[in-house]
Amino acid sequence: MSIREIHRSTLQTWLTQTGLSGGQELALLDLRTETDFGNGAPLFATNLPLPRLEASVRDVVPRQSVRLVLVDGGDGTAASGAQILERLGYSNLHILAGGVAAWTVDGGFGLPTFDIPGNVFAGSIRELRATPSLDAAELQALRDEGHDVIVIDTRTPREFAESHVPGAVNVPGEEILHRFLDNVPNPDTLVVVSCAGLPRAIIGAQTLVDAQVPNGVALLEDGTVGWTRASFELESGADRSHTRASASSAAYGAERVGQLAARAGISIVERDRVDAWLAEGDSRTTYLLDVRSEQEYEAGHLAGSISAPGGQLLGVTYRTLATRGARVVLIDDDGTRALTTAYWLQHRGWDVHVFSGALPGFAAARHEQGVGDSRPSSQLYDTRH
Repeated sequence: MSIREIHRSTLQTWLTQTGLSGGQELALLDLRTETDFGNGAPLFATNLPLPRLEASVRDVVPRQSVRLVLVDGGDGTAASGAQILERLGYSNLHILAGGVAAWTVDGGFGLPTFDIPGNVFAGSIRELRATPSLDAAELQALRDEGHDVIVIDTRTPREFAESHVPGAVNVPGEEILHRFLDNVPNPDTLVVVSCAGLPRAIIGAQTLVDAQVPNGVALLEDGTVGWTRASFELESGADRSHTRASASSAAYGAERVGQLAARAGISIVERDRVDAWLAEGDSRTTYLLDVRSEQEYEAGHLAGSISAPGGQLLGVTYRTLATRGARVVLIDDDGTRALTTAYWLQHRGWDVHVFSGALPGFAAARHEQGVGDSRPSSQLYDTRH
């Protein structure tokens, strides 16, 4: 097998011809360092630095025969990566001649990207849906006047602990319906959704609006950045109230997202369908993603699935889904977080489905109802760390 070098025009054609939802598959890996990638990733490829390539490539590019393009900084890293992948059994390898510099020459004007970046997608949602908003001064005025208002920060616990709007609670984006009732028991409370800037706040706020919660909802304009720009102080520290959702909150979230998913036509699939898809390994990629928190995943997960918390999956999809045109199956314990994530991935054009009964509680409940997979949960669920 030879490793083929391709030029910008070829990759441009491939990207144009490859759709996100069920089209001809194309995987794109950027092998530069995280720092170099962070300074500009014009292809919106999945960043997998060369030292991590061998250990992690099977998660982000599970099908070895997929058409795979490697990108570097023009320093020969891609050729070294191709040799590693060839040894691992990948058989359809290509290197972008000249690396990122060749792609961006003349500004790269008009060249398609690999995936819509989260901020662009969220901005389009805000424009199309007219997502309500208020700025830092307006929020502080409401607080000073004694209004019933809560700030929900949809970033990861680590980001939240570093700094957040004083008094905010931390609810990562995929959990916003799952834990909503625990944090907002009063339908008259105004809910203000925040993040560091805008993208995750837009998606979080619009999720609540689309799910038709009874509360008023708005995003905080420019999040923590806007808060400091208005000369207000941030606070730090973890959200000590962040615990597992109560049964009533989980049920509320499941009801809301179930109605949302039904309106959107989200696909729900059973175990036999997932098994059949996974058996198509030589013809199409199927990602099996667990969208719960990393801690829940480590405590036990479906064998063969990988951890991809839903909020981050939506914000930076290309970090996990390296194969354009792949099928995506999402998993969690009761479906709420998976359906919330699927709702937005479907909007982004991915061929996305929710696994109906992989984890113990959900599988057992469905078995009692006489539906779904009847095998013991020990055969479905891998508790190895």
